[in-house]
Amino acid sequence: MQGLEQSPADLVNPHGRSDVLLVCEHASNYIPDSFANLGLSEQERLSHIGWDIGAADLARKLSEALDASLILQHYSRLLYDCNRPPSEPSAVPPLSEVTEIPGNKDLPPEARNYRVQGIYEPFHNAIAGQIAERKAAGRNTVLVTIHSFTPVFMGQPRAVQLGIICHEDNAFAGDFLRVAQKYAELNNSGFDIRMNEPYGPSDPVLHMVTRHGDDQQLQNVMLEVRNDLVSAEEGQDTWAALIAATLNTLTNKN
Repeated sequence: MQGLEQSPADLVNPHGRSDVLLVCEHASNYIPDSFANLGLSEQERLSHIGWDIGAADLARKLSEALDASLILQHYSRLLYDCNRPPSEPSAVPPLSEVTEIPGNKDLPPEARNYRVQGIYEPFHNAIAGQIAERKAAGRNTVLVTIHSFTPVFMGQPRAVQLGIICHEDNAFAGDFLRVAQKYAELNNSGFDIRMNEPYGPSDPVLHMVTRHGDDQQLQNVMLEVRNDLVSAEEGQDTWAALIAATLNTLTNKN
């Protein structure tokens, strides 16, 4: 019998003092043995289709640099993508880029609902609980979600290095872009930082920041770093420094 034996939400630095609340939905490639790797090879499970490579380590470095609480998702997004609502077919993808996911194909409704109830609901409840606790304590919350993306998708290379993903009317995200580009210029880094690339509002990627940010009237932004830049510690340190400096500048204004 398939089993989800652990909580999907791992809380890091629960007493962090920063206004920033970090979330990493695609932190892990873990698939319990009972799911038989969803019929995938080990190489496929470890590839970008199974998780956001480098994102969890980057998020942990940001948590430390900012003294911010962080919620990591414990399971592979191929079991359930917590940045998708249950109504979205790609929440349990039968196909990821060009790779078929045999264990998700023709999934019975009860098996899909088991993952919704075992992964999606408790993960989002944990985030909602953290936000509610902070509100009750009179604390401000800025929701920042950390992702990484593959440098080549469907055979097309991606030049952008940091994407700031948001709805068009997100003033905080606009400020983040401006400040991040300023820091990049000051450091002569030549970083390619863009708004709504490689994804944007027309893609089904804004569920997390909509549900827990926009709907709760919280400032929020979704950050996407190209995974070849954060697959090793040196790159993680570089991007954590830039992102932390940007967030510190913006949150210290509040």
